[in-house]
Amino acid sequence: MTPTETLTLPSRPPRRFIGENLNLNGWADVQPLYDELLNRPLNSADDLRQWLIDRSELESYLSEDFAWRYIRMTCDTANESLLNQLNFFIAEIQPQMTAYGNDLDLKTVNSPYLSQLTDAGFDVMVRGMKKAIEIFRDENIPLQTELQTEERQYGAIAGAMTVTIDGREMTLPEASDRLQSTDRAIREDAWRKIGERRYQDHETLDQLFDRLRDLRHRVAVNAGFANFRDYSFAALGRFDYTPEDCFTFHESVAEAVVPLLNDLARERKRKLNVEPLRPWDAKVDVDGRPPLKPFETGAELVEKTIACFDRLTPPPTPPLKQGEGSEFGNDLRIMRAMGHLDLESRKGKAPGGYNYPLEEIGVPFIFMNATSSLRDVVTMVHEGGHAVHSFLTRDLPLKAFRNPPMEVAELASMSMELLSMDHWDVFFDNPADLRRAKLQHLESIIETLPWVATIDKFQHWIYENPAHTVAERRENWLHIYEQFADSVTDWSGFAYYKEYIWQRQLHLFEVPFYYIEYGIAQLGAIGVWRNYRRDPQAGLAGYKAALSLGYKAPIRDIYAAANVPFDFSRQHIRELIGFVEDEIKKLTAVES
Repeated sequence: MTPTETLTLPSRPPRRFIGENLNLNGWADVQPLYDELLNRPLNSADDLRQWLIDRSELESYLSEDFAWRYIRMTCDTANESLLNQLNFFIAEIQPQMTAYGNDLDLKTVNSPYLSQLTDAGFDVMVRGMKKAIEIFRDENIPLQTELQTEERQYGAIAGAMTVTIDGREMTLPEASDRLQSTDRAIREDAWRKIGERRYQDHETLDQLFDRLRDLRHRVAVNAGFANFRDYSFAALGRFDYTPEDCFTFHESVAEAVVPLLNDLARERKRKLNVEPLRPWDAKVDVDGRPPLKPFETGAELVEKTIACFDRLTPPPTPPLKQGEGSEFGNDLRIMRAMGHLDLESRKGKAPGGYNYPLEEIGVPFIFMNATSSLRDVVTMVHEGGHAVHSFLTRDLPLKAFRNPPMEVAELASMSMELLSMDHWDVFFDNPADLRRAKLQHLESIIETLPWVATIDKFQHWIYENPAHTVAERRENWLHIYEQFADSVTDWSGFAYYKEYIWQRQLHLFEVPFYYIEYGIAQLGAIGVWRNYRRDPQAGLAGYKAALSLGYKAPIRDIYAAANVPFDFSRQHIRELIGFVEDEIKKLTAVES
């Protein structure tokens, strides 16, 4: 009997408050439920607790309804009907939800029985509600609706980008695989075509970004903030760190990591024996080996990832018996059985990848653009880490408890990249290929931290200077980019491409200020992996304990549950990067 045959597929819990047959065709379908919540008398702590559960049930239903609209649209950006269904929710449902949500928050925090709810998590939830009430403004509701509509344009623009190489039309992720070719002419041709295709839309994307910047600044000013950065820190519930901590992160990365980036570039130039090192030389194997090909199809990617996750069996899981699957592996088996995976790249799909939580059923959806590369393996295990997180929190009683901040969500995913790496032999049965894959991923960490610092510092500048011109934005992007990029790569003749590298970063357009989380979580993930290397059972137990908290504790306490510090200091970053360096040296020593 296979693990799939023994699976029990989850079902959503009974809808005790909203009813089993609710179908969202318009606001009128849910307004009576909101009115009932708003007007219900609460005469005891038990009444308040049940009221919060009922509110969570309604909001979980609406969250999942929106999620499916977004998922279907990103899977087929050319389908106008799917876009209209998403925009209907954004325009007709979300503004009403926002207004009612503020009223329900007020009812919660003003309840005389709130102090009697002493279970873990309520204090964190109420802290967030109070901040949301503080920044809420009625006049921002239509602006936020307009923002969401504008933000979705980025996916449609980027999803339509294709290039023709050797007579075949291909998506940009597909074309990017050619950057690993050992034939330098092939790499250069692909790099030029990708750059030119992106550049064709640079003015359109500049105009879109100007509209987004201006709308965001208006939202911030309406809420009483000097700029959108300060508003975002409040709206994102950043209680555990400040903009100044972000600046410390930037400086620490520039000092502790960027020199290593230069070392890697110099070594790449030496091994490739090229003069000069060009942007299209960044992804090719330095020893002239063909690109790693860890899988052929999306189905194979899933099967191998499941096998990898089966090796990760946190306590108290006993050793697997014949035909059994582990907890983490079974999470992916369930998603596969329920059709919650769309992995392969194709024309018309939105760019990027994500794991989208589905609040009612508790089984998330993974979306990505796989083209059979190592990067796809990393994306899959990354999103798989998010999925594991969703499963570990699906039974928490309130939606607020199941929605941790991104600093915690990304700890789940980026830790899984490193934890799973010790079991990537399921993708690479050749030991040399396995070492090579590990080396590439560890080196990517040294590349990731400076890129995170670049994007985050750029966002701070953008919103601290909301009246900037396109020319000023271009100039400051280049200034910031040069602080964190290697100084070895020669961009001669392609400065105009470098000026617009930022436009490939979806987060700047769709989820502003969501990026520093990757850097914070990368540091935490190295710590989780180091713990795992020292004691696999204790390391996995800490990882699972942290994720299982959801958002029932502050970020620092969740990191502490994983036995890793929440620390951006130069000393701590140097220590962690030193560990990564040591691991790279071990792999390099074996290779040589």
